[in-house]
Formats: sequence, C-alpha cells, structure tokens
Amino acid sequence: MTLSFTSMAAIAGLIAAPALADAAHPTIVELYQSQGCSSCPPALKNIAAIADRPGVLALTFAVTYWDQLGWKDSFATPAFTQRQWDYAKGLHHDQVWTPQVVVDGRHDVVGARASEIEALLAKASRPNAPSLTLTGDTVSVGAGTAPVQGASVWLVRYDPRTIQVAIKAGENDGRTLGHRNVVRQLVKLGSWQGTPRTYKLSPPVAGLSTAVLVQPTGGAIIAAVRG
Repeated sequence: MTLSFTSMAAIAGLIAAPALADAAHPTIVELYQSQGCSSCPPALKNIAAIADRPGVLALTFAVTYWDQLGWKDSFATPAFTQRQWDYAKGLHHDQVWTPQVVVDGRHDVVGARASEIEALLAKASRPNAPSLTLTGDTVSVGAGTAPVQGASVWLVRYDPRTIQVAIKAGENDGRTLGHRNVVRQLVKLGSWQGTPRTYKLSPPVAGLSTAVLVQPTGGAIIAAVRG
C-alpha cells in the first residue's frame, strides 16, 4: 500500500500531537504566595476560581520569605521556597516574588492577573508526554523523551478544601483569607530517564488528595496525574 502525502502528514501529526489536559492528567497551575503579602489575596481568589475545572489542577504553595515581616505563614515550608527558586533559575529570573503563577512549569505570570492566567491555560499542552498512571500505592511512568539531565518524579499531597485563615498581623492584618488546594507535602519519589518505571507511593494522608508530577528541576512539567 502506498500512502499519499496527505495521509503521511496526517499520521505524522498524530504522532507529534501534544498531550492535552483532561481530568486525570490536568494542566498544573502553581501559585506561590504568602499570607503576609498584601498583593496575594487577589491571586488566591484567582486560584479558587479555576480550582474546579476538570482539566486544571491548581496548587497553592506557601513560601517563607515574608515570615519575618510580622506574620508567619501557616502553610509555608523551605521546600516550597526552594521550588520557587528552582523555577526562577529555569525561567531565567534573577529574583522570586509573590504572587507568582507558573503554568506547567513552562510560563509564569503575576498571580493577580486573571486574564494572563487564562491566556496561558488556553495554550497549555505537553508535547511527547509519556503515559502516567496511578494504581493503588504506585505510579507508573511510560516510555518517552526525557530531558538530557533526566527528570524527577514528585508526589504532591494537597488539601482540596477551601481553608479560611484569619490573619492577625503583618500586611494582611485583620483579613480572613481563603486558601484552595494547599500543598502540604512534596516528596521526590525518584528519577526518570525516559524508560518505563514504577514508583512506590508513601501511605495516603487523611484528608489530602494526591497528584504526581514528572519534571526536571525548575523545568517544564513533562507529565502529570491526579488520583
């Protein structure tokens, strides 16, 4: 059988087609914020506004560098601050700031700008994404093209509720802020070099939901899945 140029182009297009988001393999939206930052409340509202979309997983990471200015963020950890610094390096920024939104590890905007977040979501895709499957207490990553330096597989545990926090000092003194999908655990499960591999998950935590991300440090998210 001889394929026409049109047929060959169609097949090539299918092979190279990007992985589009769905409920199980969503676009990842990460908000970096602090309860001590007066610019962050609008960004928290933007995250809440998209948190229930089937093809989106919006995650709230609390950073520590506002803690010395009068109010210690109740969810912040140094690991989340380090993750934001890793993105700063990967996205060629000299500094970190809040509120920052990073979409699929590829692009970032000021988290208070809802229209810019929507623009990034509209064009989000993952070229050549490997399969990623959660089954019980394991996650399996299929074959794919890994970055030269390899990628890490990250377990994310987050609280899917809206948590209201009364702020009693600092720039947001007197306000009550709603936080959605607050990340409580970020655990590296291992490395992925492009060949199929299965990873063991730590035991589930009551009240927390699970997601797994595959990405190089500070780089684009190659694949994502949520339970």
